[in-house]
Parts: sequence; C-alpha cells; structure tokens
Amino acid sequence: MANHSQFSFQDASSPIMEELLQFHDHALMVALAICSLVLYLLTLMLTEKLSSSTVDAQAIELVWTILPAVVLITLALPSLRILYMMDEINEPDLTLKAIGHQWYWSYEYTDFKDLTFDSYMVPTSDLPLGHFRLLEVDHRVIVPTDSTVRIIVTADDVLHSWAVPSLGVKTDAIPGRLNQTSFLASRPGVYYGQCSEICGANHSFMPIVVESTPLANFESWSSLLSS
Repeated sequence: MANHSQFSFQDASSPIMEELLQFHDHALMVALAICSLVLYLLTLMLTEKLSSSTVDAQAIELVWTILPAVVLITLALPSLRILYMMDEINEPDLTLKAIGHQWYWSYEYTDFKDLTFDSYMVPTSDLPLGHFRLLEVDHRVIVPTDSTVRIIVTADDVLHSWAVPSLGVKTDAIPGRLNQTSFLASRPGVYYGQCSEICGANHSFMPIVVESTPLANFESWSSLLSS
C-alpha cells in the first residue's frame, strides 16, 4: 500500500500493473521530450536576434504534421496493447463474485459450494494494534498466488467500484449488470483498496482487502470455511 509522502504509484503486484507502470513512465518521457523542445524553441526566440530569412513553408508544414502523428502513434500502440491485455480472460483458475452494498461488500466463490461471506470495515475502536485504520476488514478476500482470478462485479443498490491499485484492478459495480475483469497476484501479500465510486454517506467506509497466499494455504482456508 501507499506510504506517507509517497509521490509515485504503489509497487506493482500483478503483471497488468507492471505494464501500466511502464506505460506511465513511457508517456512521461514523451511529455518530457515535448516540453524540452518547446522550452528550447521559446528560449531561442527570446535570446536570438530576429532574422528576415524565411523557411520553405512546405517543408515546415510537413514537419509539424508528421511529428505530432509520430508522437500519437508512440502513445497509442502501447495503450491499445494494454487495453487488450486487460480485457483478455483465458481459462481462469478461480472465479470470484463481488457484490457492492451500502456500505459493505459481499463475496461468493462460485467454484465452491456455500463459500460466501460479507466483508465489513473494522471500526476504529475494535482495530487491533498495527492494523490500518479505515482499511482493515473483518473478512479478507483470500486468493491463491500465481493463479488467474476472474472477478465478476455487480451492485445491489447504487453504483460502486471495486478497486485495488497494486493489482491494477478497477471495475464499476452497477445494479442489474455484471462486469468482469481478472488479475494475477504475482507474490504473497496483503493488498488494500477502496470503493472508488461515490455511493452515499459512508462511501469512505467500505474498504477492500485481498490476501494472496500459496495454493496449499488457500485450499486449507477454503475447505475450513466451506465445511
């Protein structure tokens, strides 16, 4: 999760988030090159003496038409690649359904029988020492590490949004509609998120906690909870 006075993104914990971070850095380098060129030209105009020499209009028009097109292509191609990767869901190892309510989440593990639970935020008065205020829940989402998880997101009342930044996941929960996405936790850990759609008075109090564990631990947890 994010640290105090952190300016950058959270550390990537999924392949998709790694791609998003790389594209962010790529786009920043393109923007830096554009700003440097504009600053150089402005400095040149302010410091150099005015000249009456003219440049061939056809040549300069060709340059300022092709150059922006090349810049747009260098931004569009990686962006489209990541969009297709985010929409691709091939034979998931686990399917999870998240249902947004005012103001908590319900989860259903559709591959298991009767494995469902509600996830509420832990009040500050009941929060154990060392846990995060407004981010900890009474029941975490447990997923196996290095396994593709398909998550189906919907809502029971108003608009919500299921978002975990370090996993690169953000999907709107819409009443009467099923949205789906997928993620793969590349290492064990606990990942925090929150509802990212203003959904009422207690919008700030419906956090999301995803815990990635080795497959053996996940099987033990699922058998214990479903029994």
